[in-house]
Amino acid sequence: MAKAKKKKYKLKTYKSAAKRFKVTKNGKILRTKQGKSHLRRRKSKRALNQLDKMHEVTCAGDKRRIKRMAPYLKKYKAHPPAGSKN
Repeated sequence: MAKAKKKKYKLKTYKSAAKRFKVTKNGKILRTKQGKSHLRRRKSKRALNQLDKMHEVTCAGDKRRIKRMAPYLKKYKAHPPAGSKN
């Protein structure tokens, strides 16, 4: 009797996570800082400039959670599928 092949299921991506994070070539996960959306007038120019930069996710637990929520993040940021707008 031949063994039946196990069916591989595609994992669903949490779209909110895919939009919030980026992956570098070396596999580092980058995020933006919070506090950019409103009440920007009272913040100094220096503080606003610092909010624009991307920061690396350093916590191991957070990295694991992000990879679970967006399993194809690295694959599709580097090579978007045909027909996509980006």
